[in-house]
Amino acid sequence: MEKFNIDLWQPRTSVGRAIKEGQITKISQILRQGKPIKEPEIVDALVPNLEEDILGVSLVQRMHKSGRRVKFRVVGVVGNRDGIVGVGIGSTREISSSVRKAMTAARLNITEVARGCGSWECGCGRHHSVPFEVIGRSGSVSVTIKPAPRGLGVAAAEVPKSILHMAGIKDAWTRSEGQTRTTINFALATLDALKQTSRISLREQSKKHIVIGMPGEESG
Repeated sequence: MEKFNIDLWQPRTSVGRAIKEGQITKISQILRQGKPIKEPEIVDALVPNLEEDILGVSLVQRMHKSGRRVKFRVVGVVGNRDGIVGVGIGSTREISSSVRKAMTAARLNITEVARGCGSWECGCGRHHSVPFEVIGRSGSVSVTIKPAPRGLGVAAAEVPKSILHMAGIKDAWTRSEGQTRTTINFALATLDALKQTSRISLREQSKKHIVIGMPGEESG
C-alpha cells in the first residue's frame, strides 16, 4: 500500500480523531480496551513499520444468470515482527485490488501477541516464543502453538510460520488438525491461537509471575 501520511488523513471515527489529536499514541491502548478498529489508517498511524505478506491466492468461480464469474481471493497478513499481527481476506475480479482489500482487512483485524519464554528446556527469560501453550480454531482447522527453546526456530507449515514470524515469534512448536489445505481457516486458526496469548496472560499475571513481553516492551 502507499506510504501513509497522517497530515492528510481525515479520521471518520472517534478513535481516529483521538489519534490525530495525540490522545492515543499506542495501538495497545485501543486493543486492550476492546475498541473496534474501523479505519486502516489507525493502524498505519500507530504502527508505522508494518509489513505485509501474501499467504495464498485462489480462484473463486460462481455461476450467474449472465454467465460464469471469476474472482481472485487473496489471504494476507500484516505485522511489525514485534507483537502486532493481523490476517485478512480480499476477493475481487483483479489480483491487485484483491491484495489491497486483503491487506486493509488484515489491518482491521489485528491483535497483540504476548511473548515470553515458556519452554522448560530454555528459561532464558527473553521474549522469543509464546509464554504457554495456546490453541486456536477456525472451521475444521485446529492449530496448537507450544513454547520452544531459543534457537529452535518455528517448526510449522508455511502459512502459520509466516504469521508467527510477522508476530515476532522466533521459536515455537506447532501442531495442526483438520483441512489445513484451506488457507483461510489455517490462517485464521493460527491468528486465533495467538489471540489467546494476550487474553490468558492478563489473567495469569494476576495469579503468578510469568515472563511475558507485550508489544512495545523491551526484551532481553
